[in-house]
Amino acid sequence: MRIIPAIDIIDGKCVRLTQGDYGKKKVYREDPVEVALEFQDADLDCLHLVDLDGARVGHVVNWEVIRDIQEKTALSVDFGGGVKTEAEVEQLLDLGVHQINIGSMAVKEPETFSKWLKKYGTENFVLSADVKNGNVAINGWLEDTKFRLFDLVSRFEAEGLEYLTCTDISTDGMLEGPNIGLYKKLINKFPKLKVVASGGVSNLHDLEELKYAKVYGVIIGKAIYEGKIRLEDLKAFQNS
Repeated sequence: MRIIPAIDIIDGKCVRLTQGDYGKKKVYREDPVEVALEFQDADLDCLHLVDLDGARVGHVVNWEVIRDIQEKTALSVDFGGGVKTEAEVEQLLDLGVHQINIGSMAVKEPETFSKWLKKYGTENFVLSADVKNGNVAINGWLEDTKFRLFDLVSRFEAEGLEYLTCTDISTDGMLEGPNIGLYKKLINKFPKLKVVASGGVSNLHDLEELKYAKVYGVIIGKAIYEGKIRLEDLKAFQNS
């Protein structure tokens, strides 16, 4: 199971939200690059990087942070937040971003996402599905939709989708444990997909449960910043 620490950015700073609420923002660090380097120094090799400004306004905003992390670390970065155009896709790939998370576009312009999967390769994209009561939320979780999670995933799996990150909004930032049942259902229904769990992880026991559920990876954010999980413990877990 891949251990993927997260950095969420607002105004160039490292922050976390609670249940996706921009009104419940906490700034943890002024310099996201320093945080990324700490993850690298702990022998972690992946990073989930989210431009929350971009997610809210509908285009990538924090380009400088993305460039700095790409230039100053060797982390394998998956990036999300406001990617809406082919020009942004190409710019991110040119910067060396490993994968691009697509959420809102997959719901609002599925034909465009399908075209990107075909043109740039399915290995370069992650379908990022943020879920509330079984329905997908978009635009930085600010807009609810009537799209059901399993219908959305089925649509793109049929077109070669390989990677899925699923966040249960009700658990995100709550430190009360992930929605294990949801991930088991996804893995049972889509056994070929590489499913990454996101939201709610608060301790090493949560990681053990997710590993047992056979998720491909797990994104960890607030638990790191609040000191619930130490980087040295993640290093040991990753190597176990």
